[in-house]
Amino acid sequence: MTHLSSPPFLIPPNAPFTPEQRAWLSGFFAGFDAPDDSSVTPLSPEDNAAVLAGGDGDDGEAPWHDQTLALEARMQLAQGRPLRRRMMAAMAQQDCGQCGYICETYADALAAKNETRLNLCAPGGKNTARMLKALATELDEAPPAPAVITQVEPSVPTSGASRDNPACATFVSRRRLNKEGSEKDTWHIEFDIAASELSYRVGDSFGVFPKNDLGLVDQIIAMLGASHVTPVRDKTLRDVLLSDVSLSPAPDALFELISFITGGAQREKARLLAQGEDPDGDAATLDVLAVLQKFPSARPHPEAFVEALEPLQPRLYSISSSPKATPGRLSLTVDAVRYVVGKRKRLGVASTFLAERIAPGDSLPGYVQPAHGFALPDNSATPIIMIGPGTGVAPFRAFLQERAATHAAGKTWLFFGHQRSACDFFYADEFETMKATNLLTRLSLAWSRDGAEKFYVQDRMRQTGRELWSWLAEGAHFYVCGDAQRMAKDVERALVDVVAEFGARSADEAVAFVAQLKKSGRYQQDVY
Repeated sequence: MTHLSSPPFLIPPNAPFTPEQRAWLSGFFAGFDAPDDSSVTPLSPEDNAAVLAGGDGDDGEAPWHDQTLALEARMQLAQGRPLRRRMMAAMAQQDCGQCGYICETYADALAAKNETRLNLCAPGGKNTARMLKALATELDEAPPAPAVITQVEPSVPTSGASRDNPACATFVSRRRLNKEGSEKDTWHIEFDIAASELSYRVGDSFGVFPKNDLGLVDQIIAMLGASHVTPVRDKTLRDVLLSDVSLSPAPDALFELISFITGGAQREKARLLAQGEDPDGDAATLDVLAVLQKFPSARPHPEAFVEALEPLQPRLYSISSSPKATPGRLSLTVDAVRYVVGKRKRLGVASTFLAERIAPGDSLPGYVQPAHGFALPDNSATPIIMIGPGTGVAPFRAFLQERAATHAAGKTWLFFGHQRSACDFFYADEFETMKATNLLTRLSLAWSRDGAEKFYVQDRMRQTGRELWSWLAEGAHFYVCGDAQRMAKDVERALVDVVAEFGARSADEAVAFVAQLKKSGRYQQDVY
């Protein structure tokens, strides 16, 4: 049979891929155009098992390891790779540690069957859990191949080192960072860790174990027709719902349970929801209470109900203090999440716990999650550029405190943005003082609601592009913290534009320059 060549596969120029990802995808799709080779010897069952679970033929690179990529794009980049690599691509790529691993080692543990829980990736949520569930079916087709997997078990040397071995921090205080007139509700949170075994470095995050809202818990108990003292898991039902299980979003297992105890149209609807379908167009808004309200005839037994829920996961927040500047203390910068669905107010479980429900003097289980590739340069004379709108400013407050405490000589430039200058300028007095003492060399601000047109940090970057390029040319490190899906992408595009215009490079050369900054560790992100 004659092989007919076809045009090369073209990746659209606006596709959300880095140069390395684009190159890998081009090579992958080019493989579809290669002639058939009937002389290739099929893999033996043993070799096939090794490739499925391990790494034979895997080059070790992970072009999908980018927090700004959507799940579909990540899975496309991992297509054709061994199972453990595709499992890694299903993770949120934040290496946040909420699961007790980083993305790669969590995937390795699943592929080696050393870990069976598929729902630990909190940032990836239900989409990641569903993808992992689908991929895990391949584990039944072949045994794992430990010989080709580098399994990295999370180590827990001391208390406070991980989510599985937290320490106790004492809540000290909270103060609101927004002034009157703001549409946001952001808080500076202080913890005393002097009596604990907790220690941290700037760039690290703090894992908080919150409790659910008591009002929400009691509404759920009422919908179940149960008593709050009903025994479940050697506790009362109320205590389990307060501290042990997640009440949002509703897990697939709860829909499965509902489908078993209802009939007719209700059963079919619950079954579809359990499969990831959206029969009524409301799946994204269904938390546990909303499911009970949606299926009012379903009254699960409390024990079965609790077993269908996911564990309440810790929440990670970037630490906004330096241990050198405030020994024995740790601070966070937290947006209290509140929104309305229908007529019901919804609350972010950890953010409102910190902003409202925990009281001064209360102890809170927590742990420090070390940063992966997000830290100050080893050379304190290296200039740093920090892009941190909103609560993304948190680690950069810590960076600046650290540089002040260590008398670092390097120049510092902070880009901060929010809605309104009059009421949303977090830590304004601190930053103005740092600027007056030259600890903060430059402070560039962007306010999206102060003028007729919205103006963001990426717009300020373009406006100051000539000097921004000059700092990069001097060897400055570039940092971004905040929203992964929009802000981080917009910031990267703005940086590419600055490099192209003021670095006298073509568009492709500018993209390659920014990619090299990332590869060399000069472009670091803490995005979510």
